[in-house]
Amino acid sequence: MPIGRRTLFATSWAAALPLIPALAAAAPGAMRVGALRYGSVAWELDVMRTHGLDAAAGVTVEAVEFAATPAAQVALQAGRVDTIVQDWLWVSRQRATGADWTLSPTSGALGALMAPPGSPVQSVADLRGRRLGIAGSPLDKSWLLLRAYAQRKLGFDLDGTADKSFGPPPLLAEQMTAGRLDAVLTYWPFAARAEAAGQRRVMAMEDVVEALGIPPGVPFVGWVFSDAFAARSPAAAGGFVKASDRARAILVASDGEWERIAPLTGAAGPGELARLRDWYRRGVPERWNLEATARLYDVLAEVGGPALVGPAAHLAPGTLWASN
Repeated sequence: MPIGRRTLFATSWAAALPLIPALAAAAPGAMRVGALRYGSVAWELDVMRTHGLDAAAGVTVEAVEFAATPAAQVALQAGRVDTIVQDWLWVSRQRATGADWTLSPTSGALGALMAPPGSPVQSVADLRGRRLGIAGSPLDKSWLLLRAYAQRKLGFDLDGTADKSFGPPPLLAEQMTAGRLDAVLTYWPFAARAEAAGQRRVMAMEDVVEALGIPPGVPFVGWVFSDAFAARSPAAAGGFVKASDRARAILVASDGEWERIAPLTGAAGPGELARLRDWYRRGVPERWNLEATARLYDVLAEVGGPALVGPAAHLAPGTLWASN
């Protein structure tokens, strides 16, 4: 039975409320950073602290932990934290309704369509009539991109032809291991772990994006803060972004750093750690292609419609932060 994301997140959000302290306004040079207690953002913050990158950039990071993304969004909107990681779809939709959030890119990593070795799914075309697990909700970016690919390149809409189940990645992974799914469209850390466990990558979402005519280097998520905060505390905003950039550069360049953070990743062994490292690095290009973001937004808006983008038919001006 498909498990809806809304139910899962409602439970997680309630559980996360005790983790939201009633923080006072941040001191000059401080950034109250909301982050999930797991995942690549936590790894980057650890690298930042370990190497003193925040202090070197003149900023003090005050980390606030959350159990789920909706709780972090609520905290940001309530002014309890200064920044969280979010995608530009959310930022653009918020700006279209009068908010002043803006995004500094951190990652262009997406997931992949994965299948067990014996699955009949060898390509996206094979998904017709097959049992497909999809991480997240019907408005998940990867799902919409895969639908756009099938429509434009293969001539059919997966939404009406695949036997779909939406749910959290760990549960979908269990379902596929148990033989109840023929393929899973999942987020990149789970795709990396699945590869390490012997599953087959049918198609990476980065290849889907390229097939849709979007050049490489488009970010998908980033640090989100308000224009007002950046204007009020430019040293904190700029210093934090610089420290974050340097932390990612270390993770891109140093295999030894991955050995150090291995316990944080939860990797089951060296093979899984190497897969996580390689997938992470593919999401950090030499330069961001911000110009192509608007083109990709239009692709997603065409498939997702107002339910995805709200009143913002195109990427709202100011969605991507123009640092000084």
